[in-house]
Amino acid sequence: MREHRKFPIPFAVVLWLLASAAVQAAQPAGLTKLERVGPTSPERRAELKRQLAEHAKVLEAQSAAVKIVAKLVGPTVVYIEADAPAAAKKPGRQVEEAGSGVIVSWDGKYYVLTNRHVVSGAANDAIRIHLADGRRLSPLKAWDDPDTDVAVLLIDAPDLAAAEIGDSDALETGDFVLAVGSPFGLTSSVTFGIISAKGRRDLRFGEASLRYQDFLQTDAAINPGNSGGPLVDLRGRVVGMNTAIASNTGRNEGIGFAIPINMFIHVAKQLVEKGSVERAYMGVSLNSRFGPALAAELGLPARMGAHVTGVNKGSPAEAARLAVGDVILKFNNVPVEDDAHLVNLVSMTPVGTRVPLVVFRDRQTFSTEIVVARRDK
Repeated sequence: MREHRKFPIPFAVVLWLLASAAVQAAQPAGLTKLERVGPTSPERRAELKRQLAEHAKVLEAQSAAVKIVAKLVGPTVVYIEADAPAAAKKPGRQVEEAGSGVIVSWDGKYYVLTNRHVVSGAANDAIRIHLADGRRLSPLKAWDDPDTDVAVLLIDAPDLAAAEIGDSDALETGDFVLAVGSPFGLTSSVTFGIISAKGRRDLRFGEASLRYQDFLQTDAAINPGNSGGPLVDLRGRVVGMNTAIASNTGRNEGIGFAIPINMFIHVAKQLVEKGSVERAYMGVSLNSRFGPALAAELGLPARMGAHVTGVNKGSPAEAARLAVGDVILKFNNVPVEDDAHLVNLVSMTPVGTRVPLVVFRDRQTFSTEIVVARRDK
């Protein structure tokens, strides 16, 4: 039984006294009671202004970096409108999509990177790309990949500005980022935030789900129209492509998702160079419900890696002598977080590559190698 104590002073009074003491402690040092409740003297106001100017310099220096990034990236960001045929249940109607994109340059040619859902189903002449300087273009050619929501548009015009591509693998949670795009059609909008998390997978957007996911999460405000716009770091380098938001209202609630630029570029360059995306596979079935209890039963200190539940006949996994019950801990020297992470790692590996593995079996780890093969569609 708990001991009930009697308070010599009413408890509410005690709380009031503590709160009052905290407020008194929080008052600026050196201010008299008169100054706190009424106008300060001219001398004191001059001193406060001097202090403010001194402290403002720090924030102004930080703000200057953000302003420079906005000026540097702004000319590379475009607003996209696309007229696509409506669903079959609405024959003869058109659906207009709108979003953003960013211009990049490869081998002397210029391309707009954007999301597939922004331009999906639209003919090239039904896609209107609005440049930052007011010019309007249509793509000469377009490619897209439904499994990752990647789209690439070939454009040609004089005096185009191209964005610099960064390295999304180098990002860490807490890094500052800016989202640039056209939310609600408001072109050249810039929002500021951080990388809230990495490796978000198994997300569903509406009724659809992307096959390959490895999203960056950010609290930089993303709204309808931001899709396809760049997420950039404080050096002005594109580190992600804004794609979706998690929201109960359809508006920004501080949880936005961007495709890591390394993943995006891997897919985009294959689309341009080969016309389609070539993905590798190992030939294993994986346990999507692999959790702490089974990990402990197998002898692992915590849930980690990808648990193998099947090995396909004639597959690279069979050739590498992987077995049911194995837990793949590392793929190409990268620690495997879960089954979806392993699928992404394998899919982004060039076909025919010999890759080192670290595998856990019978309460021991061992190293082996696997040569990934081409996945059939």
